[in-house]
Amino acid sequence: MKIAIAGGTGFIGKKLTDYLLENGNQVLILSRTKKESTKSGLQYIEWMTEGAAPERELDGISAFINLAGKSINDRWTDEAKKQIVESRVKTTSEVYRIIQNLETKPEVLINASAVGIYGTSEEETFTEESRPKASDFLSETVIKWEQEAARISDLGVRTVFTRFGIILGEKGALPSIVLPYKLFAGGTVGSGTQWLSWIHINDVVKLIHFLLLQKSIEGPVNAASPNPVQMKDFGKTVAKVLHRPHLVPAPSFALKLALGEKSMLVLEGQRVIPKVALENNFQFSHSVLEEALSDILKST
Repeated sequence: MKIAIAGGTGFIGKKLTDYLLENGNQVLILSRTKKESTKSGLQYIEWMTEGAAPERELDGISAFINLAGKSINDRWTDEAKKQIVESRVKTTSEVYRIIQNLETKPEVLINASAVGIYGTSEEETFTEESRPKASDFLSETVIKWEQEAARISDLGVRTVFTRFGIILGEKGALPSIVLPYKLFAGGTVGSGTQWLSWIHINDVVKLIHFLLLQKSIEGPVNAASPNPVQMKDFGKTVAKVLHRPHLVPAPSFALKLALGEKSMLVLEGQRVIPKVALENNFQFSHSVLEEALSDILKST
């Protein structure tokens, strides 16, 4: 397949690009800077800059994957929040413009999204059939993101929203989560009863590849392990894998003081089940948290 990726140089994008190339695909990464590739089957195409016209080089692509957007890991100042929203909406709008101008449309668009779209709860269980709930900054952002991407389905393109849980890998959120444990200062975060829906980075790229090929799947797909855990159990599992104590709590008030509004990422959560993936017989390689963490942290 000939696949275009926006956001192909990020945490997910790099892993996905390597996986797709290894499986015999041609990958075209949309980048703000012109680059020369040293890998066979990989090409960089300039976009989102003055005068760039990537559609001239994208005609004939089989699929478009949009992972582009500003990281949510920075402190959520008013300016940062504005950039988080605008980066997602503007890049997705540009994806729409590009596809609209292609003589031959791609068969599928896979657009990044997040389980935050469901809002937060300690009691509910969410599947793809659950309604989005605009209850906080993150859920409001994801709703706007998906609304923009949904316009592309009107162009006759099968459109999939991959609603990512917390992605576990050597980059992303995990390093900051495990650091206190490495320093013998790890413990329960907040109440510990908040849910954490997680997924191993390898399963992320496998699932995206799976969705490229499964022509009957469209709409939301929860990219999360079938075994979400509460934060207290997540911490205890990190401690077990690293052979460190789980003793020093991180109280909610301290995290709110240190992180501001962004503290909701660790103090609140949602229990999400990947119903669509399971019903379509997707095989998770890392569905159990202890095994997933062991695989990622084995070299530490």
